[in-house]
Amino acid sequence: MPPINYGDTAWVLASSALVLLMTPGLALFYGGMVRTKSVLNMLMMNFVTISIVSVLWVAYGFSLSFTTDKFHGLIGGSDFFGLRGAFGAMTTTTGHQTPVLAFAAFQLMFAIITPALISGAIADRAKFGSWIIFVILWTTIVYFPVAHWVFFFDNGHGGWIADHLKALDFAGGTAVHVNAGAAGLALAIVLGKRHGWPREQHKPHNLPLVLLGAALLWFGWFGFNAGSALAANGLASVAFVNTQVATAAAAIGWLVVERIRYGHATTLGMASGAVAGLVGITPACASVNPGWAVLLGLITGAICSLAISLKYKLGFDDSLDVVGVHMVGGATGALLIGFLATKTVTGLSGGTAEGLFYGGGLNQLGRQAVAVVAVGGYSFVCTYVIAKVLDKTMGLRVDREVELAGIDAAEHAESGYDLSPVGAGHAATKPSTQAAPVNAEVNA
Repeated sequence: MPPINYGDTAWVLASSALVLLMTPGLALFYGGMVRTKSVLNMLMMNFVTISIVSVLWVAYGFSLSFTTDKFHGLIGGSDFFGLRGAFGAMTTTTGHQTPVLAFAAFQLMFAIITPALISGAIADRAKFGSWIIFVILWTTIVYFPVAHWVFFFDNGHGGWIADHLKALDFAGGTAVHVNAGAAGLALAIVLGKRHGWPREQHKPHNLPLVLLGAALLWFGWFGFNAGSALAANGLASVAFVNTQVATAAAAIGWLVVERIRYGHATTLGMASGAVAGLVGITPACASVNPGWAVLLGLITGAICSLAISLKYKLGFDDSLDVVGVHMVGGATGALLIGFLATKTVTGLSGGTAEGLFYGGGLNQLGRQAVAVVAVGGYSFVCTYVIAKVLDKTMGLRVDREVELAGIDAAEHAESGYDLSPVGAGHAATKPSTQAAPVNAEVNA
């Protein structure tokens, strides 16, 4: 067995850390978009997902997602339950020797952020305990099988979408974004609309926090996309550049649509457009050249900017536009591969696929469409059933009074901001001689 490639291993581990940073970035992005009285709940929904999925991944998640296929491309086996057998083993997915544990760490971060993305669809109204159970069930029933379908493993082999259908999804446009977006749609339908929506506007309470979260997502996404090369090579370089230019172009595309429709280019639009571009280029970053990546970004940004208004016409309350950005953006990027893929780029990973614009006909576009529909349909149906069961048993939604008063106080006995006025005179300067109970203002 050839010796370990330390450069590639270092890149994979560094990329893993970058992708993990995306979930706190997502928490800030979502947290700034909700109201003041819900910000802690949104942060907690994301942070607790990190803890839950990490444990599931070691127990059985990695094994079900990435061990040798045993059920016709549908799910992996039990070879790595408890990560046994992973010590000392190495993978040659990229032709280089890297430890299996490095690959497991990298893919863990994908498994974490996918259910975290769903949380934005149900902001302001979900029980925290029910969310924990939902994450456990959804990650096990939906994410692990879909990851097995879409991603390559075991020396370049994968599940039925990667290996048999031969649809292209380099970094998770379907497995992560279409998957999470379809789940968010189903969950939003089961939970129902927020009280007062859409008559009452639910404006972001902290736009600087939204921009900070978007910036962290943008930064971490280089690990998400370029890290998926699993090597410090030319393919990673192409994915890196494509990620940057597509994201920049998508922000412009979103702002142009926003300016035409509403007369203003907003900071929320800038942040949302950038995220839409990141989503759109994710499946395509190793299939298109940088020039087409710019076009892909412009198209994705514009389409997602238009798509977020569909919830008002169709009547589902997707609080933070998970459907409009992630499901629509992921599907757009995946489908555009069927037009824009070039062998100049796909050949870097040993592929030969080409899109319609390069003489490849409609074959690749058809494969991409099947992958999008299969992942989206499976995720929606399974999520709807999981949500219905939880709603009928332990309940998914908080009481009306809790929602109106603020979910932070009821679910976490805390508030995101201390808005009480500073006392005057001695009360403002003299410390109390008697310790007050924590969260006294909540308990009062």
